[in-house]
Amino acid sequence: MRKNFSTGAKWEDIVGYSRAVRVGNQLEVTGTVSVNEQGLLVGKDDMYEQTRFIIQKMEKVISEAGFTLNDVVRTRIFVTDISRWEEVGRAHREFFHSIKPATTMVEVKALISPEYLVEIEASVVGYPN
Repeated sequence: MRKNFSTGAKWEDIVGYSRAVRVGNQLEVTGTVSVNEQGLLVGKDDMYEQTRFIIQKMEKVISEAGFTLNDVVRTRIFVTDISRWEEVGRAHREFFHSIKPATTMVEVKALISPEYLVEIEASVVGYPN
């Protein structure tokens, strides 16, 4: 059984994607940037704040799908400046220090908008409520 989760962001229909997709006991959370419900950037020029906000934003859809952060088995982190990895790592650790999902962090040339410094996606496996 497949269930799509949407935030209602205009880009979901323009590009053709969902915030997350659950199939059985697995949830895939789409690449997420630090934009709030009003479409405004959170954490301008601050990789740490962008990462914290992104994980909190992802946690909402993970919870809506019936999972918790404890069910996250992988995160994929895309950054525009890998030399600032410690800022991203510090925020990631605040949420995942005891969960320790498999994680990849790679530098990319750019994200969809130059103010986005970090984008994260997650794979979740568990037994949803």
